[in-house]
Amino acid sequence: MPRIVVVSPPFASHARPLASLAAALRGAGADVHFACGNGFEDLARWARVRFEPLAVTRNANTGVAESTPQAVREAERLADFVDATRRGAIPALLTQAAHRRADMLADPHGVLTAVRGLHERVRPDWYVADQLSYPVTLALHCLRVPYATLCPGHPSYVLGEADAYFGLPQAWPSRIRPAPHELLALRASVKDNDEAFTAAFAAVARTAAPGAPAPGRAFALTSPHAVLYSYPQLPWLPVRPRGRAHFFAGHMVGQEEPLPASWAHRVTALRARTRRVVLVALGTFLSARDDVLRTVTESILRAHRDVGVIVAAGARTDALADLAGPRCLVFPSVPQQELLPHVDAMVHHGGANSFTECVRAGVPAVVLPFSSDQFSVAADAERAGVGAVLDPNALGERDVPQALQILWTGRRRPLDIVSTATMRRRGPAWAAARLLAVMNRV
Repeated sequence: MPRIVVVSPPFASHARPLASLAAALRGAGADVHFACGNGFEDLARWARVRFEPLAVTRNANTGVAESTPQAVREAERLADFVDATRRGAIPALLTQAAHRRADMLADPHGVLTAVRGLHERVRPDWYVADQLSYPVTLALHCLRVPYATLCPGHPSYVLGEADAYFGLPQAWPSRIRPAPHELLALRASVKDNDEAFTAAFAAVARTAAPGAPAPGRAFALTSPHAVLYSYPQLPWLPVRPRGRAHFFAGHMVGQEEPLPASWAHRVTALRARTRRVVLVALGTFLSARDDVLRTVTESILRAHRDVGVIVAAGARTDALADLAGPRCLVFPSVPQQELLPHVDAMVHHGGANSFTECVRAGVPAVVLPFSSDQFSVAADAERAGVGAVLDPNALGERDVPQALQILWTGRRRPLDIVSTATMRRRGPAWAAARLLAVMNRV
C-alpha cells in the first residue's frame, strides 16, 4: 500500500472532509499523513493518521472565521468580504475576485519550499491536494510527484472548458439573477485573475522547475491521474477535463458518530415542546451575517408555533442571545453532521458540505447563497428537488416559513441520484477504494 500525504488548507470546511478521506485511506491499509496548519492536529488524531504541520496560506478558519486569530490584513479582508455580501451577489463575487491573489497565492515560492521539505522528510508515494490550494498544486507540479485532486466544492471548480472561469458561477438559482451588465463586469474581473494567476504559475515554474512541463492555465491545473469530487454526479454538471479519472463520492461524511449527550438532551427537550425542529447555520464564515440569522429565526418562530429552531451563531452568539428561549437554542457552533438526522429541515448558505450532508441525511433545505460556489450549489439543490432557494438580502417575513411549508408537504420528488439511499452508498470509503486503485496502477 502507498504512503500518502493528504494536504489541506487551514479552513475547517476543507480540513474536515480531507480528514475523513485520510481516515478512509488509512482504513483501506495506506500509510497516511495529514498535512495542515497548526490548530488542526486534532483532525489527524481523529483520523488516526500522522500529523505534518504545513502552512499553505496566511489566513485560516478553525471553525468560526471571526473567532480565529488572523493577521491584520487577513482580518480586514474578511470584514470587507462580509460587508460586500450585504450588497448582493455580484459585489460579493467581485470582492472575492479582488482578494484572490492575497487569499490564494500570497507566497507560492514559500509554499514550494515547505512542500519540498515535507516531501524530503516523509517521502510519500502519493499526495492528495485540495483543488483550491493552488500553490500546493503548483508545488506538486514543479516537484513532479504524483498526486490526486480533491474538489471540495462545486464541481465547476475543476475547469473543463476554455470559456469557464474560476469565480464565475456555472449556474444561478431562480431567485438570484444578476443583470447582464453585472455579469459582464464579473466575467472581466475573473478573466483578469485567470491571466494573472497563469502568468504567476508560469514564472514560478520557470524558476523552480525548468524541466517540468508548463503548468498552463492556473485554475485548470489538476491531477493528471484522478480528480475526486465530494459531490453527487448530477447530469447537468459542466464538462470535465479529459485524460484522467473522475470520481463522484457524493459526500465526505466520515464514520457516523452519535449525537453528543449534551446535544441529545437539548434536542429531546426541544422536541417535547415542538413538532418539528429546524437547524439554521450559515457556515464558518457567514455566521457573521447575524442580520440574516435573526430574520430567518424570528420569521420561523412567529409563523410556526409548533416549530423549534437551533441556531449556529458563531461569534455573533451574544448579539442573538435574546432569541434563545423554550423554542430556540443559540450556540456558537453545533455538531452539524451528527445533528442533521435529528432535525426536520435546515436553512444554510449553499456550502457544498451542507448541501451534501443534508441530502445524505434526508433533510430538506432552504438555501440562502451569498458568495463563491454557493450560487451553483443552490441552483443544483433547486433543480434536483432537494431544496428551496431564496435571496438572503431580500427576505420577506413569510419567505422562509412558506419555503419550509412547501418542503414539508413534499410537492416535489427529489431526483434518484440525490436520494438519501444513493448518497449513503458512496462517501469516503468508496472514494478511498477508487483512489487506491488508481495509485496502484500508475
